[in-house]
Amino acid sequence: MPDRLRGKTALVVGAGSSGPGWGNGKATAVTFAREGARVFCVDVNLDAARETAAIITAEGGEALAHRADVVSPSDVAAMVEACRAAWGRIDVLDNNVGIAELGGVVDLSEATWDRVLAVNLKGAFLTMKHVIPLMESQGGGSIINISSIAAIRYTGLPYASYYASKAALSHLTRTTAVEYAGKRIRVNAILPGLMQTPMVARAAGFASAYAAADVDEMWRVRASQVPMGIGGDGFDVAWAAVYLASDESRYVTGIELVVDGGVSQKYA
Repeated sequence: MPDRLRGKTALVVGAGSSGPGWGNGKATAVTFAREGARVFCVDVNLDAARETAAIITAEGGEALAHRADVVSPSDVAAMVEACRAAWGRIDVLDNNVGIAELGGVVDLSEATWDRVLAVNLKGAFLTMKHVIPLMESQGGGSIINISSIAAIRYTGLPYASYYASKAALSHLTRTTAVEYAGKRIRVNAILPGLMQTPMVARAAGFASAYAAADVDEMWRVRASQVPMGIGGDGFDVAWAAVYLASDESRYVTGIELVVDGGVSQKYA
């Protein structure tokens, strides 16, 4: 069923990849375009946003690149206005920005706590704050917040700020969904599991936290924890986002769509 997003304008925040390969945001932006959407590719790293937009345009799609820091209210306001000015509307907002820093509540510095909460939670608050009025004036839209199974489970690593920020993002998603359901603005979350993405590969200390000698061994250790026996990738998240962005999910709001190969169902 091709062209599931034909005629829609999608704003993907975090559309670049933090390293070689396919992060969730990059895969989502490209998949949205392959399904017919015009994609406004936003990242704090403009070169990364441009790389994603270039992939889309090389495939015959329509995309623009834009730089914004989601913790900056002025950047977020300018980002939304730039997308509106270019294409007149925003039908889909995909919030795909997130960082993870190791450390439990005793070990974390206050500065690290504040930074993770700002990027992972305040960023989504600000983007929704500026996009929702436009969606309301249009008669509706779909917002997709990328949370994590860390919002609902201990995943084996001590990163208290990540757990707290993702749990808060999931509940912000649920409550915002109810608040704006009558405006035909749907708000849903995707909860990825143990994904193999550039962000995880580059995260400081992750491999050693899994007692792995290198990233490839970390992938093997993580995959062994998953009932399906494999790690997920950015396109697993992207296809879930396509469903939530499309009219197929027109009666779906306030859900947490878990994409994790079954790992969150395990007792141990």
